[in-house]
Amino acid sequence: MESDEPMTLHASRFTNKSSRLRELIARQTVVMPGAFNALTAMQIEQAGFQALYVSGAALSAARGVPDVGLLSLTEMAADAGTIARSVAIPALADADTGYGPPLNVMRAVTEFERAGLAAIQLEDQDNPKKCGHLPGKQVVPASEMVSKVRAAVQARRDPSFMIVARTDARAVHGLEEAVRRGIAYVEAGADALFPEALESAEEFQTYAHEMTKAGVKVPLVANMTEFGKTPYLSVSEFESLGYRVILFPVSTLRAAAKAVEQLLAELKAHGTQQHWLGQMQTRRQLYDLLRYDEYERRERNLMEKHKPREVRGQ
Repeated sequence: MESDEPMTLHASRFTNKSSRLRELIARQTVVMPGAFNALTAMQIEQAGFQALYVSGAALSAARGVPDVGLLSLTEMAADAGTIARSVAIPALADADTGYGPPLNVMRAVTEFERAGLAAIQLEDQDNPKKCGHLPGKQVVPASEMVSKVRAAVQARRDPSFMIVARTDARAVHGLEEAVRRGIAYVEAGADALFPEALESAEEFQTYAHEMTKAGVKVPLVANMTEFGKTPYLSVSEFESLGYRVILFPVSTLRAAAKAVEQLLAELKAHGTQQHWLGQMQTRRQLYDLLRYDEYERRERNLMEKHKPREVRGQ
């Protein structure tokens, strides 16, 4: 029997995403590939991943601008919300520096929570912010970030909504300062810690060890971005070092952009895409991903329900 659920199919699967994310992290290491649009998010879900990441760098690139804090809260929350609502799995969104001082952070939490995200990440960079793996970034005083974390915790309506605190202090002041800040952010209420741009497996291990020594029990987040300062470690290696959430923030966008670049070169050179068909998703595969048949079935059902009784009985 067909239900009367809205076109965001299987509504019951979309509830309590924040609680679901916490349960996943408590039970296992969670791998979060980055989604730069709703279609990519659906592919991540179809591939069997149980959560995803919405990267500010990836959404900036998809909008044609660099990751230097140009996207507004409104733009980021709208794009992240579209992604989050397209899938049943929970999403963690990059909220950069919180878009301003603590009151702005509170509004950001409200907007991301309302948009359907399960968690947000706040970082302690100073504005204008930049990619965490580029030189020249600066961080705000730890006390300023502590105020932002406290504001975020206070603003959330759902206590399960996760606040992930990221510190970029390693590149600016060294690993010891990144440790000190991590402890302070947890004391302010952060639900997870994200030490950005650590430069070796030994540094990741040291950071985790220092957190354990300080009695910090929140999950740790590792960023496995390409072409950055962090060496290429596998999920199992990160897990063995004490990390519970592993991000691959821009991998899907980089792969997609390279494929488009190569296809366009082929089309320019030969005037046909025919030799690329084997590397393309077929029409049927795309329709299956989009649940095209289910939408058509629901439309037929709705049309049938609204027919006059005498017409239905003929």
